[in-house]
Amino acid sequence: MVEALYLRIKQDIIAQIQEGKLQPGELIATEKELAQRYGVSQITSKQALNLLAAEGYVERLRGKGTFVKDTHPTVIVDSYKQDKSTLDAVALILPSMKTRIDQRLLDGIENYCRQAELNILVSISRESAFEESKAIERFRNSGVRGFIIFPVEQESYSDAILRLSLDRYPMVLIDRYLKEIKAYSVSSNNMGGVHTAITKLLERGHKQIAYISPEITNTATDERAKGYEQAFVDYGLSIDKSLWCMLSLQEIESGNSPGKVKQFLQEHPHITAVFTVNAYLAEVVRRALHEAGQTHIIHSTFDDVEHVFAYVRQQEDEVCRTAVSLLTEQLAGKYEPRREFIDVSYFELEPERFEKEIL
Repeated sequence: MVEALYLRIKQDIIAQIQEGKLQPGELIATEKELAQRYGVSQITSKQALNLLAAEGYVERLRGKGTFVKDTHPTVIVDSYKQDKSTLDAVALILPSMKTRIDQRLLDGIENYCRQAELNILVSISRESAFEESKAIERFRNSGVRGFIIFPVEQESYSDAILRLSLDRYPMVLIDRYLKEIKAYSVSSNNMGGVHTAITKLLERGHKQIAYISPEITNTATDERAKGYEQAFVDYGLSIDKSLWCMLSLQEIESGNSPGKVKQFLQEHPHITAVFTVNAYLAEVVRRALHEAGQTHIIHSTFDDVEHVFAYVRQQEDEVCRTAVSLLTEQLAGKYEPRREFIDVSYFELEPERFEKEIL
């Protein structure tokens, strides 16, 4: 697997710090300079610097630049119970850093935590429930004041998350909801977003709409599937589940999903439109359609990605602001668990293609 460019930049800077080439307090290259040096966009270089700041390697000062921090991040973790400043630390656990959504969440949460004068420590679970649980226990034992967690894709929540909830440990879940257990969470309007996207396709005459998604293992995938179903019900049409390509978590994790998607599209030549439920599957489908010469098929997706016909855009910044607000509410001693929904928007990138409807 090719390493993400922002991770390469991050690791190069960490290596320079560890080798002494960059000293504590030293000003490092700007976003623009790093972008030019590595041949990437400033968004990518900014992400690398934000991640370094979140992990405690550097400090970013508005209007002044990015400086190497005096204290190594492992020292910060080890000194939670001795250093008063670390009493304001909270933990952020994300499943990956592969998509722009992941990067926006990290950037936004770091920004709002900084505004709330909260230090933030980050762990990437890499879609592993085991690593997620280890990170929770590690941070909890270190004395962090609270958690913001984007849980991994799985059928049930980890025991570590359940314990946080039962112990009323300050915690906010992103894009997931603990059914029948009291917890704070913030989610995009998953059902409404998919309902709008599918309705737009139906209004243009598309009835053979493929639905490509991970297996329904959590509230997010469940709500997005219900959005598809409700759009057909509202339109007075029956739902053809043979047009659903549901991928197991094992298929996705092992890298077998592209092959299954290609086979599915070949076996359903009458499909005129495809809806994918996330950015990863959108890229898988985009490549499959291109390789099969099926670029005439309309492609709509949840999350904004390039080279699609239309997409549902989440308000990641508002998700981040709300998540930090819900966490600070708990840190202030208030405990009123609830789920907050954030509106989404629908965008069509190539409206002229609707004039070439395939009925």
